[in-house]
Amino acid sequence: MHQSRGIRRVKSPIFLFILSGICFSTVDAMAKILVQDTNLIAVVWARFFGQLLLAAPIAWYFLGKNFWRTQNLGLQLFRSCLLVATAALFFAGLNWLPLAEASSITFTAPIWVAILSGPILGERVGLKDWFVAALGFLGILFIARPGSAIFHLAALLLVLMAFLNAIFQLSTRKLVEDSQYTTFFYSGIVGLVISSLLLPLAAPLPILPAYEYALFGLIGLFGGFAHLLVVLAFYKMRPYKLTPLVFLQLIWAVAYGYLIFGELPDGLSVVGMILIATSGIWLIWNHRTIST
Repeated sequence: MHQSRGIRRVKSPIFLFILSGICFSTVDAMAKILVQDTNLIAVVWARFFGQLLLAAPIAWYFLGKNFWRTQNLGLQLFRSCLLVATAALFFAGLNWLPLAEASSITFTAPIWVAILSGPILGERVGLKDWFVAALGFLGILFIARPGSAIFHLAALLLVLMAFLNAIFQLSTRKLVEDSQYTTFFYSGIVGLVISSLLLPLAAPLPILPAYEYALFGLIGLFGGFAHLLVVLAFYKMRPYKLTPLVFLQLIWAVAYGYLIFGELPDGLSVVGMILIATSGIWLIWNHRTIST
């Protein structure tokens, strides 16, 4: 009863999905500030602590006291570990790469999804798919430019992040018997447990400006809220129809990069972004396999 009532309140899934993208880009900008001034493990911990603060009561409200019960515990844990790894890799990459360029490389995940949907889901990957995927990977070369003076090995971290994100998305598709609120909860609790175990290995936090302490609190809340918006949007509209809008995050990333860090992508990077976005949208629509 709670679940249907909550779903009926969702008026515009497109609006919710776009708003989630703005929230995710806000998380990215906050993470870039924090990883440059603090340490990676603390930022990842804050990200999942905030999500759990939202996920647990929301899952309880919609599903009742058994919200934590899952039909596939192993897959939930595997998927959640992948999410922790992708968050850590992306935040690490932000320490060295401009925000817009880093975000662009991670948006090759739909390309990896299309490639991996063959061996993992048994879907057909045709010659046209491979050609479009190659264009997307060409976009990475335009952005990272290996062999040039601007190339940084952190770009490879982001390619790995996109690959793991694709496996994460495909794993999510297999959790058809679990509520999305249960999955939302497991993402938060597993992320918090893993980062808490690693936290003693992190360097102590230096004395920070007051606003950065606030960012530690906000980064998880924004991240959790963004995931919740995606869940609500997908209840009202099929994921493949909404997911192409994820590339609007490139606009928010460019805006944040310029306003906060004084970064603007050059011409080659813009070409790379267009190639990645175009190939990603085509593959999403053609395969219709992307999910959160």
